[in-house]
Amino acid sequence: MNDIEIEITVNIENNKPLMEFLEKNAEFKSEKHQVDEYFSPAHRNFIEVRPAKEWLRLRDENGKHSINYKNWHYDKNGKSYHCDEYETKVEDLNQIKKILDVLNFKSLVKVDKIRKTWIYKDYEIDIDSVKKLGDFVEIEYIGKEKIDPKRTTEEMVDFLKNLGCGKIKRDYIGYPFRLLFPEEVKSEEY
Repeated sequence: MNDIEIEITVNIENNKPLMEFLEKNAEFKSEKHQVDEYFSPAHRNFIEVRPAKEWLRLRDENGKHSINYKNWHYDKNGKSYHCDEYETKVEDLNQIKKILDVLNFKSLVKVDKIRKTWIYKDYEIDIDSVKKLGDFVEIEYIGKEKIDPKRTTEEMVDFLKNLGCGKIKRDYIGYPFRLLFPEEVKSEEY
């Protein structure tokens, strides 16, 4: 399993060209309801750091469960192009929550979304409808070759621009941060 994740999450002005492209050129994989709950240990509060660098997530995805840890790598300008990611299935989500509680992990926020997923070449393309936030496009590199994360994420943005999706807003921070600190969200527009 690859423990590096390279992806972008953006708002796009017009999703019609993307949807038409996906319907003609990509393989539809699934539609899932995901409820993600994010936690922070008391001894190292993940949200004290700006932008938030680490996330510990429990996911309930249509009754299947997982635990995930991400450690984002930011450049000197506060931009991230990849993270270290570790994830595994969980048999009993309630037991994991009890373990986290005993270890003094605090629940920070829940992200509730419907995710539609397509595969196109070496990319997984998700359309997320997130409660309280709206619609987003997430593109993740799932290929096997070693690539340059910055160049690859720039190519992902160019892909959307070339489709004619209009204004593209990217903010590098993720759904939990958007929900916790909406006043701190700063987007880059393409």
